Amino acid sequence: MTATTTTTTTTATTAPPATAPTSTNQENHVTGATVWLTGLPSAGKTTIAYELAGRLREEGHRVEVLDGDEIRTFLTADLGFSREDRHTNVQRVGFLADLLSRNGVKTLVPVIAPYADSREAVRKRHRASGAAYLEVHVATPVEVCSERDVKGLYAKQAAGEISGLTGVDDPYEEPESPDLRIESHTQSVQESAAALYALLAERGLA
Repeated sequence: MTATTTTTTTTATTAPPATAPTSTNQENHVTGATVWLTGLPSAGKTTIAYELAGRLREEGHRVEVLDGDEIRTFLTADLGFSREDRHTNVQRVGFLADLLSRNGVKTLVPVIAPYADSREAVRKRHRASGAAYLEVHVATPVEVCSERDVKGLYAKQAAGEISGLTGVDDPYEEPESPDLRIESHTQSVQESAAALYALLAERGLA
């Protein structure tokens, strides 16, 4: 009796190579940028920053908000409020923002930064590193800020409990040519954040 051997040939199926994302939006999700929101105390900087951060996160962007109060507590607690210390505070925050941005993070910085030369130094740092940088002036008038007085600073200054309040008895040098000027007293937080989002989209960052 002769045994019959049957040979079965198996054809391997090779999966097609994965296609790398090519859309602009997908690429922007890993493109960092620093958005510095400068303005007076109680201008609305932080509120706008967190509103924008929420929208960006929903779209898959990596986002950090460098809140000015948190920075003062954890990063620059050794600094006071002299002109030199304010400059140092801004440069430390600028260094951190640049570092995050170069590593693909949308970094929103609602920090007063009252002096033009301090802000320009931060812009130059980003320019040197190649990180995107946008300066946004939240241009709320001091009268409106003092009415809002979110942290009670204006009331304390009026009562003589504190001094050196930016825009009242300490200088605030308004940006001459910001990338965007937001008048938050004439529109809602959502509208302000939408205007900032539109700027990011215009620059290919959202």
